[in-house]
Amino acid sequence: MPSPLSAYDAMVRDGTLQPDPAQRAGAEALDRLAKSLKRYDPAAKGLFRKTPKPPKGLYLWGGVGAGKSLLMDLFFEKAPVRAKLRVHFHAFMQRTHRFIRDWRAMDEKTRRAHPSRMKSASLDDPIPHAANHVFSEAHLLCFDEFQVSDITDAMLLGRLFGTLFELGAVVVATSNRHPDDLYKDGLNRQLFLPAIALLKERLEVMEISAARDYRLGHLEGDRVYFSPLGKDATARMDELFARMTARGEIAPMEIDVGRRSLHVPCASRGVARGAFKHWCSEKFGPGDYLTLASEFPVVFIDDIPLLGPENRNEAKRFVTFIDALYEARAMLICSAAAEPDGLYPSGDGAFEFQRTASRLHEMRSRDYLSQEHEGVSEQAAE
Repeated sequence: MPSPLSAYDAMVRDGTLQPDPAQRAGAEALDRLAKSLKRYDPAAKGLFRKTPKPPKGLYLWGGVGAGKSLLMDLFFEKAPVRAKLRVHFHAFMQRTHRFIRDWRAMDEKTRRAHPSRMKSASLDDPIPHAANHVFSEAHLLCFDEFQVSDITDAMLLGRLFGTLFELGAVVVATSNRHPDDLYKDGLNRQLFLPAIALLKERLEVMEISAARDYRLGHLEGDRVYFSPLGKDATARMDELFARMTARGEIAPMEIDVGRRSLHVPCASRGVARGAFKHWCSEKFGPGDYLTLASEFPVVFIDDIPLLGPENRNEAKRFVTFIDALYEARAMLICSAAAEPDGLYPSGDGAFEFQRTASRLHEMRSRDYLSQEHEGVSEQAAE
C-alpha cells in the first residue's frame, strides 16, 4: 500500500495538488508516524512483557485552506492500523457526552455488565469508561477541526485524553489554532491549561503555513452559485466537487445523532453533497442541520427549485439549513433555478425568505469564503 507521502507526491505529479513545501513537510511527518505505527500494537503485552510505548501523535494547525484535512485523510487511508477512527472533533464530543449521559442513567448492575466498563475505575465516574469505550473501538484516533469553545468540553478533555493516552491511544488532530490558543479567553480557562500541556506532551505540534489557500484555489472567479439549472450547472458542480475532494473516494455516509443516523448521499474529505430534495425532506430537523454544518466545512446542494406556498415546508427547512451553514461559516456550493432574490418570489413565507436570500448573497463573497469553519456547541445542537 502506498505511504501517505507517496500518495501526496502522486497527487502533485498528476496536478490534483500544487506543490507546497509546508504541505509536503506535513506529509513527511505523517509518513514517519505511519511507519512507527507499523511496529506498535497496544495489545502486544503479556505476563513478561511491558505495555508497548505508543509513538507520539501529531497536531497539525494552520489557517483556512492550508490542506490539513486533506493530509490527515491521506494518512488515515494509508495508516497500517486496523483499529482506527477518523471523526470531526465536534461529532466526537457529542458522542462522548451522550455516553456519559447514558452511563449516569444506568443502575449499578448495568454499569458492571457494560462492555466498556474499566474495572479499575469507579462506577460512579463515567469519564474513564467513556475513554475505554473509545479505545475499544480504535487506538488510532484522527480528529478533524479540533477546537474547544464550550466550558463543559474544556472541563472534560483533560481527564478524557489522559485516560486515552494511558490506555495507549495515538492521536492525530487538525486545528485552525495552536494548542496554546485553544479555549482562549474561555470561562475558567486556567482549569483547561493541564489539558493543553498534555496535548503538547503527547503530540508533536506542527504548523502548516501553506503558500496558498488550498480550498479557495479550486474556485474559479469565486463561483459557488450556479444558475439556472441545466447541464452546464450540473457539469460545473460535478467538476468542483471532484476538485474540492481532491478526487478522493466518494461514498455515502451515516452520521450518528444519538439513536438514529443522518444519511449523507455523497461525502469525501470533509465535503458533503446532496440534492435539495434530500436535504430539505422531512427527515431533517434543526438539530440535524446544526450537526451537518459542524461536521462538514463544505456542503453542496444540487437543484434548488423555485419555491412557493405549495412547498412552504421544504422552504422552511431550507431556511433553517442555510442559517446553520451560515452560523458555522461552512462553505456552500449550490445550483439553483434562479438567483437568491428570485427563489421565493411570492406567497406565504416569501417575506421571511428575504433574509435567507441576503445570506446566500453574502455566502458567495470572498470575505465569507475565507473565514474559518466553526462548530456549534452541544447545547445548540439539541
